[in-house]
Amino acid sequence: MNINGFYRFIALICLILCNQSASASYFPNLTKGVSSLSKPIYDLHMLMFYICLVIGCITFGAMFYAIIWHRKSRGAVAKQFHHNTTVEIVWTVIPSLILILMAIPATKVLLQMADSSDSYLTIKATGIQWKWHYTYLDQGISFTSNLSTPYSEIHGKKPKSKNYLLDVDRYVVVPVGKKVRILTTSNDVIHSWYVPDLGVKKDAVPGFINETWTLIERPGIYRGQCTELCGALHGYMPIVVEALPVTEYEAWAKKQKEL
Repeated sequence: MNINGFYRFIALICLILCNQSASASYFPNLTKGVSSLSKPIYDLHMLMFYICLVIGCITFGAMFYAIIWHRKSRGAVAKQFHHNTTVEIVWTVIPSLILILMAIPATKVLLQMADSSDSYLTIKATGIQWKWHYTYLDQGISFTSNLSTPYSEIHGKKPKSKNYLLDVDRYVVVPVGKKVRILTTSNDVIHSWYVPDLGVKKDAVPGFINETWTLIERPGIYRGQCTELCGALHGYMPIVVEALPVTEYEAWAKKQKEL
């Protein structure tokens, strides 16, 4: 890259950052979410990001300092050496300590993500090309959730709605403030059950049962999608979770059992 190309690259980065600061809602990052699991995941992500940012600044700062102040045009002469025990120990020990310090909070979050015990409710999500089938184990509730976006929008005959390709005919309804265990599997190919606001992303693999959990802290409707390339209509199998207060959820569950 020549000097003009470098300046254009820097200008492009500055333009992107300015646009993002003007519209913070579109800034590419994880969401803090609404569950007791999504928040520690977000905090861990930001901690690792800032650690990497500091390491990057130190590394590139030292590199650019050496390039600018020790260049040949300033009369710098490179030292000739082949071995330095002190330097080798330092650049081995310091990264090892950093990795250990990063592993401690990461392990805590991973253990929390794996602990689905004492759940109030268990839902099995089965991926099918290209829809989801849900079974509320021990509840006697079972239904299939299909994409409900009209084909007139998909084929461009009508303007696209706010929730284009993110709406379904049957929502997954769960209670607020209760731990919900989610089992994922598939009837055909590998799918992935992903709802960003819940901090949940779990593959659905044929012949296997994977598990995860969530505990939603406030009522609302939260949307996600299959995130595993699963065929021609991969983008047409969204996930919609509706969190209701416990009394409203129980009323909904009672009504479903009567159907």
